[in-house]
Amino acid sequence: MKKIRVAIIGYGNIGRHVLEALETSPDFEVAGVVSDIPVDIQAYPVTETISTLENVDVAILAVPSRIVEKIANEALALGINTVDCFDMHSYIVKLRRNLDRVAKQNNAVAIIAAGWDPGSDSVVRALLEAMTPKGITYTNFGPGMSMGHTVAAKAIPGVKAALSMTIPLGTSLHRRMVYVEIEEGHSFEAVAAAIKQDDYFSHDETHVIQVASVDDLSDKGHGVNMVRKGVSGITQNQLIEFNMKINNPALTAQILVVAARAATRQQPGAYTMIEIPVIHLLYGEKEELIKRLV
Repeated sequence: MKKIRVAIIGYGNIGRHVLEALETSPDFEVAGVVSDIPVDIQAYPVTETISTLENVDVAILAVPSRIVEKIANEALALGINTVDCFDMHSYIVKLRRNLDRVAKQNNAVAIIAAGWDPGSDSVVRALLEAMTPKGITYTNFGPGMSMGHTVAAKAIPGVKAALSMTIPLGTSLHRRMVYVEIEEGHSFEAVAAAIKQDDYFSHDETHVIQVASVDDLSDKGHGVNMVRKGVSGITQNQLIEFNMKINNPALTAQILVVAARAATRQQPGAYTMIEIPVIHLLYGEKEELIKRLV
């Protein structure tokens, strides 16, 4: 069996878990890690650019959402498939449109927004709507650490360290609790105002709190509760619920890895996870999977 060769771009919380997930998957091998900061990995090549790695089939982009498009364009231009965990929901359609053009030009595949939300939760939402076409779905996150919001808070000038916690208020409403350490010479009030104005936070109730140590508060646990109340045919009052409590970066990484598998099975272009056959995410012979899961 020819293994799928994967490059990991970025080696933070998610990148480390991606490496672990790849090492436990029998159909993958690690081509190398791309990082602009030194990392100590003895078993695999570490480079500052993906172009120096050999025979890469898929690049997993474990990078902040705001640089996903730039990094994806660079990899796709080399004919390398990409998978990312872009999490800015309102920009997904635009990103898909842009990467679709580049991917098709270079005979490659881009799977975007392939974390757990957006990502696997998107698939669950689609199934819930298929089961009850008329109705309302509420997605409630947390309580837990949001990696995307934490990265956004850390990028604000004057922030030394940050932790963004998502607190569910019900009916898809959330409170953001942002804990920050402030760099010397910066005003907490100015930092707090900048965080609240950032697009990651401006749509939700956000509280910014100064602390002495973010590490004392950090816990990478997270979760989601989805509730769909709707109608099947003409039958009212169908109530369906989905729950999970997870380690945030570990689950994100696992979904990136299975999406990398699916990327090798699609025609050129850009896809979200609801466009991919579920069986393409799984390792194994098709009829055996059908026998076991159907």
